Amino acid sequence: MKDTCEIYCYDEEKVQRIQGDLQTVDMASVSQLFKAMADENRAKITYALCQDEELCVCDIANIIGATIATASHHLRTLHKQGIVKFRKEGKLAFYSLDDEHIKQMMMIALVHRNEVKINVSS
Repeated sequence: MKDTCEIYCYDEEKVQRIQGDLQTVDMASVSQLFKAMADENRAKITYALCQDEELCVCDIANIIGATIATASHHLRTLHKQGIVKFRKEGKLAFYSLDDEHIKQMMMIALVHRNEVKINVSS
């Protein structure tokens, strides 16, 4: 069974409607958001911040098994993409998720991954 169309045929109305919709959405920013979380260490950081509302850089470095410098690099990337926010308290820097949507995306991704594993192995 081929996984492509065997003839070239498309629904012009659907194509034009969706192309028009795409022009109103900032898909480049959405893509950047997913790219930022696509790195395994940054995904671990995001997950860790789903488990605890706020963590300092030292906690995060230990959780992901990395140096402070590596953890800070990943946190800067996540911050630039609006995934995390930070605050300083004396000499400590604390990070938390920027908003509830980030947590929802992570939890949905994990649920989806578990469902795919079940469906693939069935």
